[in-house]
Amino acid sequence: MLDDNNQFSDTKFKGYEFLNSDMTDTKFNGVNLTNSSYWAVLKNAQFNDCDLESCVFNDVNLSGSTYENINLSNAKFHNINMSSVSLSSLDLSNTEINDAKLDGMKINGVLVTDLFDSYEKKS
Repeated sequence: MLDDNNQFSDTKFKGYEFLNSDMTDTKFNGVNLTNSSYWAVLKNAQFNDCDLESCVFNDVNLSGSTYENINLSNAKFHNINMSSVSLSSLDLSNTEINDAKLDGMKINGVLVTDLFDSYEKKS
């Protein structure tokens, strides 16, 4: 948990650049991060009530991170570690996933690899 000395509240960082930063265990609450770009370690980060519209995540470790009430419309993800991430109540309309490692991934409790196997057997 962050103590009061580590909190930025009502702070404007518009146009700032953070270089070579490790933001492990960082919490983003009610933050507008529209059009931001990330090349970082955000392992176990928490994003709550944040706007991440049109953000670019490239070579980012997001393992173990949590997301609640997040806008990721038009966001781009490339070379991302999202192992052990939990996603729920999603709108994945018009979403495209390519070259993904799906071992152990479940949608509504069903292994995605089983869904693909079933689909291939019907074809």
